[in-house]
Amino acid sequence: MQIGLVGKPSCGKSSFFKAATLIDVKITGIPFCTIEPNVGIGYITTDCVCKKYGVKCNPQNSICKDGKRFIPVKLIDVAGLVPGAHEGRGLGNKFLDDLRQASVLIHIVDCSGTRDAEGKITTNYDPSFDVEFLEKEIDLWFAGVIKRAIEKFARISTSSKSDLIQVLTENLSGLGITKEHISLALEKSSIGNVERFANVIRRISKPIVIAANKIDLKSSQENFEKLKEKYKDLLIIPTSAEAEIALKKASEKGLIEYLPGDDFKILDQSRLDEEQRKGLETIKNEVIKKYGSAGVQECLNKAVFSVLDYIVVYPVADINKLSDKKGNVLPDAFLVKNGTTLKEFAFSIHSEIGERFIGGLEAKTKRKLGADYTLKNNDVIEILFKR
Repeated sequence: MQIGLVGKPSCGKSSFFKAATLIDVKITGIPFCTIEPNVGIGYITTDCVCKKYGVKCNPQNSICKDGKRFIPVKLIDVAGLVPGAHEGRGLGNKFLDDLRQASVLIHIVDCSGTRDAEGKITTNYDPSFDVEFLEKEIDLWFAGVIKRAIEKFARISTSSKSDLIQVLTENLSGLGITKEHISLALEKSSIGNVERFANVIRRISKPIVIAANKIDLKSSQENFEKLKEKYKDLLIIPTSAEAEIALKKASEKGLIEYLPGDDFKILDQSRLDEEQRKGLETIKNEVIKKYGSAGVQECLNKAVFSVLDYIVVYPVADINKLSDKKGNVLPDAFLVKNGTTLKEFAFSIHSEIGERFIGGLEAKTKRKLGADYTLKNNDVIEILFKR
């Protein structure tokens, strides 16, 4: 699972990356601050099944805090994108290459209107332009690759649909595009209109979530409402990366009680100085009360669960104790595509387990499961295989 963080220079990508990973990265107001991609681990959160089964997860062997499960995902913060990037303008070619294997993109949009398309300071800028030009640049990048594939297809003596799919798969696999993506795109569009086809296949293989960043600012709140009205078909989430960083740092210092994506509680007012108190008060009033959270965690969760349609499955070695061979309770949580079968899941854990697969057991009912059983969210499964 790889999530790409994209956007124009100085939109807050690196701040979002730091908020999600707490990895210290260079954050400035200078365009193209990020040249080499920042790569790190963020976490998807979900309610753990431990409470449902009345057990306690081993804290040293799983990431479960107060019944909240944290599942790692890879985040890639790439160089800023400017208009004309698909032609190599700015750091365009590098930006696009760094995105090849991302399954979903989070587009960090500076919703304040204080930075133009190239990340330079301005006033009254319309952030909807960022949404339009970034999608267009990625579509045109895809279109260039597709055009080369079509030229190769034209040289093949046969002209069946299966040949077309095969040629496109061979040429687009480097972009993380599968045969299934291509088949679905061909059902919705023809390669006769390359740019239209590129748009369709990009939407399928690299869907985009919009993080309306800097939502704590008044101008951002006004622009956020305009974005929602203009792009009713897009998932747009109000976000304050700076607020998330502040909350996580305060939590690390023991000043507040905070789980990402939730509200926070001040533990000891006497330990806060005036600046800290005002900062937390602003976050509470301008972000949490208005939008429910700082938005960073919501972006990650919805990118995986809502957009990519993944579910969580817990494999165990002992269905009765809900543990692995060492007795660790619910040590693992896997993200799998909704619709995955039990045997497919067995192969994803380890090829030998898949090859020696016999069946499975489900924790809630203890019933036996066959190879074609379709996994459900929060299933706790023991896979049976030949020893």
